[in-house]
Amino acid sequence: MREIVRYPQRTGTEGPSRVNTPRPPDSRDRPARLTVGVVGAGRVGPALAASLQLAGHRPVAVSAVSDASLRRAAELLPDVPVVRPAEVLRLADLVLLTVPDDALPGLVEGLVETGAVRSGQLLVHTSGRYGTRVLDPALRAGALPLALHPVMTFTGTSVDVQRLAGCSFGVTAPDELRLAAQALVIEMGGEPEWIEEAARPLYHAALALGANHLVTLVAESMEVLRTAGVTAPDRMLGPLLGAALDNALRSGDAALTGPVARGDAGTVAAHVTELRRRAPATVPGYLAMARATADRALAHGLLKPELAEDLLGVLAHSGAAPAGPADDDTDGDER
Repeated sequence: MREIVRYPQRTGTEGPSRVNTPRPPDSRDRPARLTVGVVGAGRVGPALAASLQLAGHRPVAVSAVSDASLRRAAELLPDVPVVRPAEVLRLADLVLLTVPDDALPGLVEGLVETGAVRSGQLLVHTSGRYGTRVLDPALRAGALPLALHPVMTFTGTSVDVQRLAGCSFGVTAPDELRLAAQALVIEMGGEPEWIEEAARPLYHAALALGANHLVTLVAESMEVLRTAGVTAPDRMLGPLLGAALDNALRSGDAALTGPVARGDAGTVAAHVTELRRRAPATVPGYLAMARATADRALAHGLLKPELAEDLLGVLAHSGAAPAGPADDDTDGDER
């Protein structure tokens, strides 16, 4: 097993965080410490490799199949050869496995079975769902396993590299590799957050609940606003949602507001009636979030019990399948 470079651990007393300090302009001129390869040029892998390049490491190979992944590789990792996955592992000291979660176990097993994994090689996956256990076949082959999940949404463009500054990474690593994992995250501009192996699915579910569902909620809100005649729903929602997110992050449930938190049952009933008529696909989501909001508002003393009864009654009644055929005025092209 080759020797791993040990990086000093941050203690919090060194002064300003590196995240807030621009990388030196000559960082690309420093001798590379690790050769870096990417298996799976989706939105994440090329951005992480480009960030590691800024820190002095040297991308040497990337695997890509689709036209979109080839474009991403060309934009973010110009002049880096596109090769087969086994060749990526042959050339690189540090390999980023950036494939969809469900494809990761099969990829690891396949690489090991074909003898592509080398002893002493750092294998890093970026899945939120898995810790390092998914890399056990590679560990038995002598590889060094790390799980580094960037808590960020990616576009597949160069803007992602800048967005990594201050980004949290969910990190799972063997004790002997914790310093190496921490150093790699910091070099990419991120901040490590240690996640136990058993907690990875719950951790990932929490992120999906917040980020993925937020996109769905915002997209549906914009569609309904367009149906209501608003010409620039993004401009209308931007300040409102920005303030709501800031309030929620600062105050949690105390930031709840609106007709559900106030117990305005009549207003909620009117919402459901109009949504069912003009945007029926949004009704299940509206009702589910309204019930969850009511439960949280009631538990935290924001919703008065006497008002909660009428409100929950409206939500229960509204959740029943409507009688009769769908309204003929509904335009299926609205969605």
